Amino acid sequence: MHWLNYHHLKYFWIVAQEGSFSRASKTLNLTQPTLSKQIKSLEEFLGEPLFERKGSGLELTDAGNLAMDYANDIYRLGDEFLSNLKTHGSSKPKRLRVGASDALPKLVCHSILQPILALTPPVVLRCEEGPTDRLLADLSLKQLDLVLTDAPVSGDVTVKAFNHHLGDCGVSFFATSQIRATLTEKFPDNMEGKKLLLPSLNTTLRRLLDPWIKGFKHPAQIVAEFDDSALMKVFGRESAGIFPAPSVVAEAICREYDVVEIGTLQHIRVPFYAVTIERKLNHPIVMQLVERARKTLFQNQSP
Repeated sequence: MHWLNYHHLKYFWIVAQEGSFSRASKTLNLTQPTLSKQIKSLEEFLGEPLFERKGSGLELTDAGNLAMDYANDIYRLGDEFLSNLKTHGSSKPKRLRVGASDALPKLVCHSILQPILALTPPVVLRCEEGPTDRLLADLSLKQLDLVLTDAPVSGDVTVKAFNHHLGDCGVSFFATSQIRATLTEKFPDNMEGKKLLLPSLNTTLRRLLDPWIKGFKHPAQIVAEFDDSALMKVFGRESAGIFPAPSVVAEAICREYDVVEIGTLQHIRVPFYAVTIERKLNHPIVMQLVERARKTLFQNQSP
């Protein structure tokens, strides 16, 4: 029986991450000839080339990409094993490090993460908000366990990450009771020509809504646009206009901002994702989070 040399695999993994033998040799404190020899031994063992030269750099072959996928899993599991071993039998709580895209509504983020606080044994939640690209960079460096977002990571992103669909929901519209009393027609006809508060143009929700709004016979009055969805709701609470939000948090919005739901568009669907560096989820807390969101938060959101 032939055994895989995990030292050789580790060298390959570092070279693939660094993108060159010279940078990898500095990271590993090895000479380039020594490192090249180790990689050559691994390629001979596997019977496949793992790298090909492209200009002054290196690119993974198909076999290299496959090896990289497995190496990521192997060393991630190794890190997880050591981390869990250190806390095994101790009272130190586990931690979950989450990045929340700044375009993600705060109430949706809370609804996804809140069940984590009730887990036994307890879990310390660390939540960081910011632009998705920066959060993905932190994810690639293993400074985060997952990133929550309302848009899947596309193939043109340099970070290798995997989308885990949590669910989707329709779009509801809200306003104060005073504004609601002025709407004489049925939804959605009663939206035409009205004052609207909308998320900014770079958000998924706005991109989904714009074609529908442009179809109004009587153009809507867009009185304000917001990067911060919470600030948009505060303006809505003060009767500045009608505002949209994912219907999955409709009850919470009505309760917290003292507004009423005017109606819901079920044909426009807002998706939500947990993004990880794992193709297959293995982190036990992340697995629970994803499963709970799918089975409880989004199970009744079918169109």
